[in-house]
Amino acid sequence: MVLILASASPRRAELLRQVGLPYRVMPSFIEEGYFHLPPPERVMSLALDKARKVASRLDRGVVLGADTVVVAGDEYLEKPRDKEEARRMLQRLSGTCHQVFTGLALVDASTGRSVADFEETRVWMRELEKELIDAYLAAGEYKDKAGAYGIQGKAAYFIEKIEGCYFNVVGLPLSRLYLLLSRMDINPCHNWRDGDERRREVND
Repeated sequence: MVLILASASPRRAELLRQVGLPYRVMPSFIEEGYFHLPPPERVMSLALDKARKVASRLDRGVVLGADTVVVAGDEYLEKPRDKEEARRMLQRLSGTCHQVFTGLALVDASTGRSVADFEETRVWMRELEKELIDAYLAAGEYKDKAGAYGIQGKAAYFIEKIEGCYFNVVGLPLSRLYLLLSRMDINPCHNWRDGDERRREVND
């Protein structure tokens, strides 16, 4: 079984490789929306929309949609549009606890069957010195990341502790994905082999 990843995120692709799931990339390119919904419903709705849009182009295959958002208080922190917006986001998160929500959805293109769920992680960020924020922004790592930081990169310096799934903060909660695949009667471990170094990404 080859999963179709409805996302251009290199972080999600790397996590699929980590657990040995063969995949193809077919981004959905949908507009963000559902700002009126609470975070769990919003990320699941967006994940479903992404998966369904890609599934509509296919005759068969299982499509994985995902959407991650950072929530500080009652504010959604999306991917920053520029460096100054990223600075404001990091200043907003500095010295506080925020939440990261990721919605996951699987859609079977041949039957239309779908399942969806979400993961929530709480993240405590220490007080960030101006010099550290400046250096992080200069490195450019804030780009294309919800909340303007990537926990798996240089922003590891920012984090005091987390409560919940680390991989959720990266953008793909793997344990939750395992459960969703199981609900679709897919064995996520079917291709595991001792010492198997086969290429797991399947190009278009």
